[in-house]
Amino acid sequence: MILGLGNDLVRIDRIARSLEQFGERFARRIFGPQERAEPAAAAHRPPGLRASYFAKRYAAKEACAKALGTGFSAGVFWRDIQVVREPGGRPVLALSGGALARLLALTPPGHAPRLHLSLTDEPPFAAAVVIVEAIPIQGL
Repeated sequence: MILGLGNDLVRIDRIARSLEQFGERFARRIFGPQERAEPAAAAHRPPGLRASYFAKRYAAKEACAKALGTGFSAGVFWRDIQVVREPGGRPVLALSGGALARLLALTPPGHAPRLHLSLTDEPPFAAAVVIVEAIPIQGL
């Protein structure tokens, strides 16, 4: 069953300006260590791709907070929601802190939560869609 749906659209140049103006302070406030490490490892990428990378993750965080039904309140913080990559490279959401607590509170007994994430960019925009789903646990 679907528990929540969120989407967000952000201008890539807005994130680029924040990165230029506030640098690491902005990145540390919004993004987790794994999210900050990936573009640093690919420093050869053009600056536009770096801004697009962060803009998609920013949109994913906003979409996830909406899907959880709280926004960034009720103990849900930016770094509680991270976009990480599975071994094959697929981006997935990793929740901790207040975001994880909210996800577990939303999930009915006898169900397991599942998060679905879709990211895209078409300059000047980046977008994300998040679906929060509850899957019945077999054998209960």
